[in-house]
Amino acid sequence: MYTGIVHGAYPLAKVVRKTGLHQLLIDLPPQLLEDLVIGASVGLDGVCMTVTSIDGVRVAFDAMQETLSLTTLGQLNDGDSVNVERSAKQGAEIGGHNISGHVDGCAEVIGIETSENNCTLRFRLPQSLSKYVFKKGFIGVSGCSLTVADYQREAAEFTVCLIPETLRVTNFAQKQLGDRVNIEVDRQTQVIVDTVERVLAERG
Repeated sequence: MYTGIVHGAYPLAKVVRKTGLHQLLIDLPPQLLEDLVIGASVGLDGVCMTVTSIDGVRVAFDAMQETLSLTTLGQLNDGDSVNVERSAKQGAEIGGHNISGHVDGCAEVIGIETSENNCTLRFRLPQSLSKYVFKKGFIGVSGCSLTVADYQREAAEFTVCLIPETLRVTNFAQKQLGDRVNIEVDRQTQVIVDTVERVLAERG
């Protein structure tokens, strides 16, 4: 479980491509290495990944074919930055919202508006996720807990507004039109919507 408060964006030291599996190696700072062990869970761009080896500051993760197909991790190359968050500890402050690290799909960046102290990003969602997104609701974008600023349901498009601190800490400042991001809808919203749909279907 994660909070959606990204610690930082760090470049991949190396991507090793194997048949049906990519090994992602990344050098982490001391604060993220503290008490880190093989088998621990770490969020990379919103995807829950398992530590497979630790060699000094270099940490390795294996992304299997299912993960490569459903998320943006399969597109990553050496030097690409990923948002990193350690799994939440019991009693930790939840500054964002609960994120499981189980990506529901990818969205495309279709708009970027910047001003002196603000940045607004517009995304197009898969239509299947449209019903789980609401204006002022939570959404996980590449592991970052964000609030939906605006939403066009029929077009399956939503916007988020980013403050300078978010741009500094995450990899959003590097995004360009056409880039894809990992999306995790708010699980509480998903449960409510699916339950209402099921009840209505049973009554019908």
